Amino acid sequence: MGEYGSLGIFLLVALFFPVMALGPAFLLQPKKPSPQKYIPYECGVDSIGSPYVQFRAGYFLYALLFIVFDIETVFLYPWAVEFRMLGAFALIEMFIFVGILVLGLAYAWRKGDLAWK
Repeated sequence: MGEYGSLGIFLLVALFFPVMALGPAFLLQPKKPSPQKYIPYECGVDSIGSPYVQFRAGYFLYALLFIVFDIETVFLYPWAVEFRMLGAFALIEMFIFVGILVLGLAYAWRKGDLAWK
């Protein structure tokens, strides 16, 4: 079968299941296009004006900061689970890790990125 045989089988299975689930739904769906179906619609009220809305960059900055700190704190969970077996070296390493996170948070705070303007 070779080194990549199991990978190929996995890829085929990964492609097979979505096609088998979505294929019949696509073939059997009712298709009655009309101009009414292509208009923008929100909450039962026809839209007024352009659907393009410009958001402030602050929203995206909050989202990025949340993702960074959320992903970084996920690394705390395995450490907490195995804390007793890891010893003092891991404790010191975790304090360094959390210190870097705190420095990043302090930097964002001092820069004013956390102020809701």
